[in-house]
Amino acid sequence: MNMNEYVKAHAAQCASVDQIDKDLYLQYGVKRGLRDLNGQGVLTGLTNISSIVAFEEKDGKRVPCDGKLWYRGYNVEDLIRGSGDGLFGFEETAYLLLFGELPSTGDMEEFKQVLAECRDLPTNFTRDVIMKAPSVDIMNSMTKSVLTLASYDKQATVLDLDNVLRQSIMLISIFSLLAVYGYHAYNHYEKDGSMYIHRPDPALSTAENFLRMLRPDTQFNHLEAKALEVALILHMEHGGGNNSTFTTRVVTSSGSDTYSAIAAALSSLKGPKHGGANLMVMKMMDDIRANVKDHRDDEEIEHYLAKILNKEAFDRKGLIYGMGHAVYSVSDPRERVLKRFVERLAVQKQREDDMGLYERIERIAPLLIAKQRKMYKGVSPNVDFYSGFVYDMLGIPVELYTPLFAIARIAGWSAHRMEELVSMDKIIRPAYKSLMVQREYVPRDRRE
Repeated sequence: MNMNEYVKAHAAQCASVDQIDKDLYLQYGVKRGLRDLNGQGVLTGLTNISSIVAFEEKDGKRVPCDGKLWYRGYNVEDLIRGSGDGLFGFEETAYLLLFGELPSTGDMEEFKQVLAECRDLPTNFTRDVIMKAPSVDIMNSMTKSVLTLASYDKQATVLDLDNVLRQSIMLISIFSLLAVYGYHAYNHYEKDGSMYIHRPDPALSTAENFLRMLRPDTQFNHLEAKALEVALILHMEHGGGNNSTFTTRVVTSSGSDTYSAIAAALSSLKGPKHGGANLMVMKMMDDIRANVKDHRDDEEIEHYLAKILNKEAFDRKGLIYGMGHAVYSVSDPRERVLKRFVERLAVQKQREDDMGLYERIERIAPLLIAKQRKMYKGVSPNVDFYSGFVYDMLGIPVELYTPLFAIARIAGWSAHRMEELVSMDKIIRPAYKSLMVQREYVPRDRRE
């Protein structure tokens, strides 16, 4: 029996012994996914880095409200509004997350200079690490690169705060290189495309350099860079309770090094339940375009969305992707902010018809979901609903959608890693209740 035959024959056995009755979670008071029946997260830590508001207290009752996202005490909408049409908002927000304060003009210039100096890979790293064994999964390529970078760092395992800060700033600087170069290696070796390895420009922002390195001609316009930067800012941090940030803190609590903690976070983020939602939105939208004849007909759109919701269309999982969020209820503030730039970009790219379809679905889907599903809180579009559309209009290949999330979130992960190192001295070790039944050992020669 070969390996394929063996695993097919034994997979059912694994499914049988590993199955736990869902009713037992309720019986023993175990909160599945660290969330109660109302979707409220189990309190597992304290943080000063960010906060999410989705409910407010009124007359002693918890009432859903418009969502708000705060970074170090600042409303993320104010952070984006404050930068106007200027760039380097990502860098300013990274400074805020790391150091807890908005930078002065001098602070900002120093930080930009340090980031630019760090935005370089070790000699021959691109050739020897990124281009060898390229992967269609760019997140895997980035994880491999991050772990390999530890071999180039003589202080890889030193946990002194200044050393961890150095490693964090370096990773924030080079994540865009790891993603874009990883894509170009895959595109060349696996898809027979041309190879472009453009070096970053030290005078440009993270968003600008991403577009410069990705595009064959290195060209981009201001609105393109600004729209991408806004998307990055909105994905940088999210309350600390998300899966990849929690992973960062769990690995950090064990005393592990920065490269291992961030590699674990990348592995968490690549899961389709976490970082791949915007790609599912894009696939769903392609399906809707193919099956709805009149994209301006609300009734036809609602009819097809109902089929998706009833598991009769698209991937037959009953989900309208981009709708609803584990925390937000009435609205996702990130979606509200991003939409303003989506609208501007759609005009520039002459994608107004597509924008109209998105807006109709945004209006129809929440009402349809609320009518067909029992909701303990409101449902609204989340940031993933529009982020994939932004990336599509920017000509960014789908293989880079989740890596873009990582390029943004590395700043939040780094801030949480340092907070965990400074404030906590205990390893994170949750409890599991065992349902195991003790059995008497039977010697091998007596087993049938």
